Amino acid sequence: MTPKTPKIATNPDYLEAMKLAVVDAIEDIKGFDISVMDVRKLTSMTNYMIVASANSSRQAKAVADNVREKLKEKGFAIRGTEGEKEGEWVLVDLDDIVVHIMVPATRAYYNLEQLWGEAESRRSHIKAEE
Repeated sequence: MTPKTPKIATNPDYLEAMKLAVVDAIEDIKGFDISVMDVRKLTSMTNYMIVASANSSRQAKAVADNVREKLKEKGFAIRGTEGEKEGEWVLVDLDDIVVHIMVPATRAYYNLEQLWGEAESRRSHIKAEE
């Protein structure tokens, strides 16, 4: 298995427009505690992860629906959605951005920001030793 090359946006304006559209779509449905993480140095799967909270599984589904709808309207491709049946954690895959919408208990349990932050700090520590 050959390693993937890191994702590099060919147009930074495209990525910025996509990030802003996602955040706006989340805020439209009153999603909160929005965190945007640049993960380009950590994975080749995506460029950014956006994590947001919703007060209920119904709201999490509505936020995910709005993200898909608003981004389609702007011409961005939607690769897929997972977790809509349960709604505790809904993931919207936009390829360049992966959006996680979670109810607070699920978000606290999985703590993606810390998980990806620790990966970044470990990576920095290893590079410093080299």
